[in-house]
Amino acid sequence: MHQDEITDIVERAAKLVAEQYVFPEVAGRIAAHLGDRLRAGAYAGATDAAALGALVTADLQEANGDLHLRLKHHETPLADVADDPAEVQFVQLAARTMGGMARVERLPGNVGLLEIAPYLFPPQLAGDLLVAALRLLAGTDALLLDLRGNRGGSPDMVALVCGWFFAEPAHLHTMHERAGTTHQYWSAAWIPVPRYAPDKPVLVLTGPETFSGGEELAYDLQQLGRATVVGERTRGGAHPRVGHRLHPHLELTVPVARPVNAVSGTNWEGCGVAPDVETPAGAARDVAYRRALEALLAADRPGPAAAEAREALATLG
Repeated sequence: MHQDEITDIVERAAKLVAEQYVFPEVAGRIAAHLGDRLRAGAYAGATDAAALGALVTADLQEANGDLHLRLKHHETPLADVADDPAEVQFVQLAARTMGGMARVERLPGNVGLLEIAPYLFPPQLAGDLLVAALRLLAGTDALLLDLRGNRGGSPDMVALVCGWFFAEPAHLHTMHERAGTTHQYWSAAWIPVPRYAPDKPVLVLTGPETFSGGEELAYDLQQLGRATVVGERTRGGAHPRVGHRLHPHLELTVPVARPVNAVSGTNWEGCGVAPDVETPAGAARDVAYRRALEALLAADRPGPAAAEAREALATLG
């Protein structure tokens, strides 16, 4: 890359961060730091867009480790728009991945498994597919919600998923924007599928790849006492962001708001979601499945499902 191009990208990044980053006092320090690094020649060695993105991202995150604040490299050229440059690719990804409904399965013992990956796509892209998955799982007696491969997504989709688990709307969090405005998020008041009964166990699987919207879903269900989180601590990215195209292959993502959970009064930024049952992510499904079967057997439910649950538990060793 030419130095003039590098200078233009870094200066625009610094300006956008100063104007938009959710914490104004931190924004100024970050912008000044980028300027200092630019003048010191820290980016002169960037031979391509990927190298520049990595260098600038490290400096952007130096102040407070915000994982949503980055100069992200894209292999595929970005659309020539000022905001949300990856929107077209996101829509295409939703279509290719069945709206994130990666796996819907009934396990022996009448335990449901729903894996949502790679993203919680917005309801307008994947709401119908989510509802179809929930309808299939409605008759199960316990649920494993696998978010180990979930890298984020829409808070509106989180609210829709949460609507399945609560008979009445539950306050999830309040979003505080830099401009001073706030917006409350509640679980969906209505969903076109029977609610998942409150006495049915729900276990959420997490791992070090669980991020952003996936973390929000796990955190909301955990804080509201509706689910047990099983696995490893998540990555710790809570702040929603906007994207800016600064180069055909570089997108600056700037966090512009912060959620405050209605129960905890805070969020998972920088610390991740701590599991209730800590176990390696690779073992989380078996551990959660065992706990679900044990809970169902402890409830002493009659019928063939109980015998199936006992048989399934025996196979786990």
